[in-house]
Amino acid sequence: MHKKQSSKNISKLDQQLKGSNQSNMRAYNERLVLSLVRRNGPLPKMIIAQMTGLSAQTVSVIMRSLEADGLLVKSEPVRGKVGQPSVPLSLNPDGALFLGLKIGRRSSELILVDFLGQVKKRTVHTYPFPEPKDIEKFTLKSIKEFEADLGETNKISGLGIAMPFELWNWAEAIGASIDKMESWKTYDIQKVLRSYCSYPVYLQNDATAACGAELAFGTNQNKRDFAYFYIGTFIGGGLVINGSLFIGKNGNAGALGSMLISDKNGNTTQLINEASIITFERQLQEAHEDPSPLWNRENGWQDFNEKITPWVERVANGLAQAIISTTALLDQEATVIDGAFPEQVRSKIVDATRQAIKKYSQHGIEQPVISEGSLGTIARALGGASLPLFDHYLVDQNLSLNQ
Repeated sequence: MHKKQSSKNISKLDQQLKGSNQSNMRAYNERLVLSLVRRNGPLPKMIIAQMTGLSAQTVSVIMRSLEADGLLVKSEPVRGKVGQPSVPLSLNPDGALFLGLKIGRRSSELILVDFLGQVKKRTVHTYPFPEPKDIEKFTLKSIKEFEADLGETNKISGLGIAMPFELWNWAEAIGASIDKMESWKTYDIQKVLRSYCSYPVYLQNDATAACGAELAFGTNQNKRDFAYFYIGTFIGGGLVINGSLFIGKNGNAGALGSMLISDKNGNTTQLINEASIITFERQLQEAHEDPSPLWNRENGWQDFNEKITPWVERVANGLAQAIISTTALLDQEATVIDGAFPEQVRSKIVDATRQAIKKYSQHGIEQPVISEGSLGTIARALGGASLPLFDHYLVDQNLSLNQ
């Protein structure tokens, strides 16, 4: 449950969010209110007015409008020492629905989430490697089933696709023939799904989308700035700056897997070659073990508990170097680590990284704060679902009011 909020316990990030009493700024102000309630929980009108600098009358108009749209609902009145009880408003879980599609090197996943990011429906499709027509068939069939189940209560606001950019470049690494992966060069899945869906369809790099999910739905959403590492088949990342997802000119900001590090032999390599699940797959294959349980069974990682330590140490060594480099550049509040594995594996990697970073010089920078992500395997699909949420309902701190 969300705790009662006062103007004294609002985060520094939220204290910087200000509204405008100008009549033409209503849409921005509505997004601002929804962003504040999402991060802080139920808020009464008086606290929102104090946080945003908006007049009480303006806040009342906004709250009534959002309540009429079904996006906010009244919570139980809170009685103070004097005066009338205040009535906090909270997000309505049924206010809007979002679809998130994750396309990965080993599996695809479609989820339906509510306005709070709670997963209402989920379906997964596994494969040795991704083929466009196969994924198209899975997605359209699943969307049709989801929509049929919703019936007249269909409030889907959009579909977000989270997938690696330039999938065809990873054919050899994942054991697929180049010919089969080449079809991704000319196949536009966003265009295909747009022709089917009656709502907007968005596309983002999968690791960047996962970072957006942590910002929108995770336990790190009140951090002002953080670097985000997501360990999937290949490691990727994302950046949150000034409380907003930063994607860069080409959508590739936070491509942390491309960072240069040193391996255990002192050779220069990219982080992606040391800190990815594919390296664990190869380790198992070299030991003549089948790695497929890692990605086609929910509890598949348990099969390899005794063999995971060398890989965890290798990942941690690479992450430690990358974290020091990102801290030197960004001076971020924290570094968040998550991945497509169980919580206990994530905890082992985070603990090992905290130890590994002590081996490297950190002169000239603040001691990096390393935190666990909170979404795990579902982060990329949730990241897809967060794309229409960000576009329709949340304020972007990286944009000024004049843009």
